[in-house]
Amino acid sequence: MIDLVHINKYYQNAQESLHVLRDINFHVNAGEMIAIMGPSGSGKSTLINLLGFIDRKFSGSYLFEGNSLLRTSDEKLSKIRNQVVGFIFQNFSLIENNTVFENVELPLLYGGLSPSETKEKVLKVLKRVGLEGKEKKYPKQLSGGQQQRVAIARALINEPKFLIADEPTGALDTHTSEEILQLFKDLNEKDHATIILVTHDPEVVSYCHRLIQIRDGAIIEDKELNR
Repeated sequence: MIDLVHINKYYQNAQESLHVLRDINFHVNAGEMIAIMGPSGSGKSTLINLLGFIDRKFSGSYLFEGNSLLRTSDEKLSKIRNQVVGFIFQNFSLIENNTVFENVELPLLYGGLSPSETKEKVLKVLKRVGLEGKEKKYPKQLSGGQQQRVAIARALINEPKFLIADEPTGALDTHTSEEILQLFKDLNEKDHATIILVTHDPEVVSYCHRLIQIRDGAIIEDKELNR
């Protein structure tokens, strides 16, 4: 599905050039659940921005399903990103003044569907993540775990080719973290979702098929995991 080949990324400032990704090479198969792990400043965030078609200023090749999207216009790439990748963040990134239904519906409206076409899709995905009957609630009326389930539903609503979850359990307690990780595992095993989990937490890694460790912008380990 995804091929990164000799990816290098630099940031320029007035004094120096910072080499933040160093000769990154790896392949992601459809249906994999991969953990990307590394300390703060290791390049994890830069790497997922690149994987999620947000950052295109790099050298090397990024092939998605065999095609390079580097020369795609910003407008077209934005539409592709909306359809192809679902993002899930540590802080949930929900709109507080919107209901659960409206938060999950937003990518469909952005993709051109009318409100009359969204109801069935939204209710179906809310049921899938265990939030049936919560569609009229507002984020502040929900627990942290429920808010993260809303964020997962929003990421799933366009049936993306892959999910990127950036520290998805970082703001949750241990019990709730386990519930969210079990949901990711269930989505991977039953729905064959391709999931890339960025984490500091060794517990998260135990749910994954594969671990990629990154340090100082370079991959120092890429190994299959026995689950």
